[in-house]
Amino acid sequence: MDKEQLEYFLKLLLQKKAELAGAADETIEEMTRLEENFPDMTDRASLETDRSFELRIRDRERKLLHKIDKAIERIQNGTYGICEACGEEIGFKRLEARPVTTLCIDCKAKQEREEKSRGE
Repeated sequence: MDKEQLEYFLKLLLQKKAELAGAADETIEEMTRLEENFPDMTDRASLETDRSFELRIRDRERKLLHKIDKAIERIQNGTYGICEACGEEIGFKRLEARPVTTLCIDCKAKQEREEKSRGE
């Protein structure tokens, strides 16, 4: 992968990281701003369900932030875009679709087949 492509992916990863951090800040702000005193139990239950859903989304995003940090590390140490399983270069289109990926499409498909056969 050439320097220009690495810079492209670094910019993409940093942009996604900033978006996720902004969304987390918005969630915190929104949760602290909402009125907590609901006389109607249905309204209260609805709020709690919405908050639970929002927190699950933020947890997934937290995990994605960790993957983004790891991808940035791989860019810095020169291993970005190399499949961890077979050592081959990961295709540009695959990296565009999933910039945090560590597996080429063939190895990912193999991994998914193995997981499916184990019932995971």
